[in-house]
Amino acid sequence: MGERLKELRKTLGLTLESFGEKVGVGKSSISRLENGTNNLTEQMILAICREFNVNEEWLRSGEGEMFIKLDRETEIARLTRDLLLEEEDSFKNRVISVLAKLTPEQWELLSEIAEGLIKKD
Repeated sequence: MGERLKELRKTLGLTLESFGEKVGVGKSSISRLENGTNNLTEQMILAICREFNVNEEWLRSGEGEMFIKLDRETEIARLTRDLLLEEEDSFKNRVISVLAKLTPEQWELLSEIAEGLIKKD
């Protein structure tokens, strides 16, 4: 499981420290879990799956997809939760503040810009 934990952390682009903070342990604990010195507890497995939307079957056995597909409402709820936990002057909060003030015409323009960005990929 340690190798999958490391793969997950790298996929998320998190350091040992930042990953540990999100699940309530220090970076040395995450390091020991990744290298197999310590084993993941049931509580830690559940915390990781909940925090990062990880497929528990994948984390335990490597079977299936790494992440669970969320429905739109759950994605919005998680974004809202994350925004409430962010610093007030974070980029995410500044963007949401700007979006909240857009007129219908500005929303239409933003939609056109976003669609143009998607088409370029």
